[in-house]
Amino acid sequence: MKIDDTLLARLEKLSMLKIDDAHREEVIGQLSEIVSFVDNLAELDTQNVGETFAMTEQATLLRKDTPDCDPAVNDDILGHAPRSEDHFFVVPKIIE
Repeated sequence: MKIDDTLLARLEKLSMLKIDDAHREEVIGQLSEIVSFVDNLAELDTQNVGETFAMTEQATLLRKDTPDCDPAVNDDILGHAPRSEDHFFVVPKIIE
């Protein structure tokens, strides 16, 4: 896949990001390196590898799923919001 300015503009739109004109060529180069690395992975022969292949025979360790609420974390997160009220984010109404 060729990364060019047109594709980068489309990625900007989809990701809702704006890449500065001074960094466009650098980002295109980085994305091209990433895509070529992924293309190398496509060359691997995985014909005889099972879909549940793992590097170890041990099962994934599980932990007890217990809810935990730290009010300091909640307050810190809401502290970055433009508006909050009663421990909730306040956002503009979008449905009339």
